[in-house]
Amino acid sequence: MSAPHNKHVYFNVHALRGGKPELGDVALNDYHLVFRFPPESKTSAEPELKKQVKQVWFAFHVIAQCTLRPTPPSSGVPSSIRIRFRDFTYVSFNFPDDKQARDAFEFIRSRTCRLGSTENLLAFHFNPPPGSPENKIDGWDLYDVRAEFRRQGISEKSADLGWRISTINKDYSFSPTYPALLVVPSKISDNTLKYAANFRSRARIPTLSYIHPVNNCTITRSSQPFVGLRMKRSIQDERLVGACFSASTESLDSTSPAPSEQSPSSSHVDLSADSADAELSLSETERMRMEDDLIAGASVQYDEKTGKRLVYGAQQHNLIVDARPAINSYAMQAIGMGSENMDYYRFAKKVFLNIDNIHVMRDSLDKVVNAIKDADVSPFPPNRELLAKSKWLKHIGGILDGSAIIARQVGIQHSHVLIHCSDGWDRTSQLSALAQLMLDPYYRTIDGFIVLVEKDWLSFGHMFQLRSGHMSHESWFTVDNDALAGSTIRPGDSDGRADAIENALASAKRFWNKSVGAEKDASTSDAEDLSVDEAKQATAPVTENQATRPKDVSPVFHQFLDATYQLLRQYPTRFEFNERFLRRLLYHVYSCQYGTFLFNNERQRHEARLQERTSSVWAYFLSRRSEFTNDQYDPTIDDHTKGRERLIFPRLGEVRWWHQVFNRTDDEMNGAINASIATAERVAAYSSALPEASTTGGGGSGGSQAEAASQSSGSPSRSPQPPAQPPALTASQSVLTGVETSAHGALTPEARGSASLNRSASTGGMPGALGVLQDRLSGLAIGKGVFGGGVGGGGSPSTGRKDGGEQEMKSMDELDPAV
Repeated sequence: MSAPHNKHVYFNVHALRGGKPELGDVALNDYHLVFRFPPESKTSAEPELKKQVKQVWFAFHVIAQCTLRPTPPSSGVPSSIRIRFRDFTYVSFNFPDDKQARDAFEFIRSRTCRLGSTENLLAFHFNPPPGSPENKIDGWDLYDVRAEFRRQGISEKSADLGWRISTINKDYSFSPTYPALLVVPSKISDNTLKYAANFRSRARIPTLSYIHPVNNCTITRSSQPFVGLRMKRSIQDERLVGACFSASTESLDSTSPAPSEQSPSSSHVDLSADSADAELSLSETERMRMEDDLIAGASVQYDEKTGKRLVYGAQQHNLIVDARPAINSYAMQAIGMGSENMDYYRFAKKVFLNIDNIHVMRDSLDKVVNAIKDADVSPFPPNRELLAKSKWLKHIGGILDGSAIIARQVGIQHSHVLIHCSDGWDRTSQLSALAQLMLDPYYRTIDGFIVLVEKDWLSFGHMFQLRSGHMSHESWFTVDNDALAGSTIRPGDSDGRADAIENALASAKRFWNKSVGAEKDASTSDAEDLSVDEAKQATAPVTENQATRPKDVSPVFHQFLDATYQLLRQYPTRFEFNERFLRRLLYHVYSCQYGTFLFNNERQRHEARLQERTSSVWAYFLSRRSEFTNDQYDPTIDDHTKGRERLIFPRLGEVRWWHQVFNRTDDEMNGAINASIATAERVAAYSSALPEASTTGGGGSGGSQAEAASQSSGSPSRSPQPPAQPPALTASQSVLTGVETSAHGALTPEARGSASLNRSASTGGMPGALGVLQDRLSGLAIGKGVFGGGVGGGGSPSTGRKDGGEQEMKSMDELDPAV
């Protein structure tokens, strides 16, 4: 791509970030705002400064909110433009002239939310510079569905594992949002698939995503069934799901007894009654110890007579995993959808994971944004109370917990799992991909992770364009006319981004919460948002509407990357890629510089000929492999050596804020959590050190203290008295109870009432007011560079290296120019 032509240049503009101003010049081209400093006025007077000129590029497509604050000349206050970017960078630009500020605002808006067509995005006009290493790599050819399933052991030339690759969707007419090639049970014909498709939302039938190389147990995925209030059934769907759960076992001539003898008669199963799932009630320490023993003692066993590998069919407890809260699936029955009637799926059991929908997740991230929104005008740390209220860590923990349940069923319990939510492209993708990340070391390599994203996100139809809002929206550009009174922005003030939107959301919530309509607002997100008419046409193609609908935007893929970061942080030697790889991947989801994440499914990308007309983001990463490689990575796999096991599982008590992605230090985001947990651990250690007489003579108070300390430290022990469940939902089915109570209580210390645990390590025994003041002062990033400067104090706990999480801003000689 040749150097872009600057359409507008504004001189002597003050850029404000972290409360510190920097004087420079602003240049606007078709796709970027470029800030150059020192300004030309200084370099002209002092030529030696020309060698120190730096350029920072801000992509228009990454803008999440842009607010113009015009001021009258008589006020003495400069007109400004405040911008929040999707990578959580906050910058204010103070212009010397009000007309310049207005012109710049209108130009940015016209080049962001008024493009008219997807083909006007940067990806269709970007080419790597001549001689760039990217030109030598074809990222589009990295993922090949046949090659990936051949790696998993499924191909026409290999031994039959009970699965085949069907071309029923080769022209995308069978299921427009599914991939062209589908892996289905060998004994199920394409004709049966056509009938089964009528029973699944958008014809997204159960199909294979992963088969375990050791026990041949599988992860399949689908959308919700058309059950309705009459509890309808489909013989073909039942045959298909049954074949998915028995394909590998039958192909290995397993002689396990018919699982239907052990199946429950109800669609809601009490998991605590089953020995395989009794671990859900164990403390994390006990569960991890049991897993270590199972993994270390695991060895492949073969039948002495036939020599074939044994699959533990008699021990299988196959699961149908509905990612939604149970009450949501009940609500869907009113419009003809819902969840499986387990009277007809006696070969499996079902569990609800209680993962909230896209609207709840969007609201959660909005609260996080509100906690850090003053990052441009203030050096103060985030509002910890708002961070706690966001429940973001609770949601991340819930997704990890659900994924771990799936991984345990497949990797330890030797069972099959079918996953679905509503349409099967949001929560289903999160759970399927994370479970495979826990099960298969290949997906923890750079190449393997790319294949995982291509397979379970891009190929299976996660709607990146709608969820990411690539075409932006007019509501993201606002004019704060209150500034005409001459006021300036101060930390905590409204800048027009939050108040009106929050009031509207609050009113909408009050209205929708009065009825089941809270889950149905006519979006194409989950089927929870479908109207009755849409439900009847669920197999029709997704509407070809390129416009962004704010209600469809949600951080689904962001949550997946955040959950991956948690695993990387807890197992720093088990991943080939580093934290920066995940951060840059999130940036390029929004940058629209590459064609990889454009459009909503494989069919749309094929029709747009993206492979011919745009570059792949994977070429960017692979051409810079050394920058994204984790120097602690140990590829050795040995199930008999601690720390080198094939399987990894999240420690929910150690879920922390991904501080780098929010451009904050670890202490700013996690300081209070770490201090509270450290205090709880000291209390627990002190309690355990007390004489036995004192710990037992008080009616077991010592034991209760130890239990309280365990909960305060974030241990996901299951609560003996879980909160009330919806009608007909047994208590044991709320598998995330531990996350919603004990772990969340530890990860949001402000929410707990104990004053002693609310003090950070730096406040010591100070009174409350002084302690809060000390917390605030200790979190100041005084001296932080505005653009590219170091951020003091923070370091990644997983790597031990300092990484303040500054926005990845490159100078001109490093840029492509849009990286």
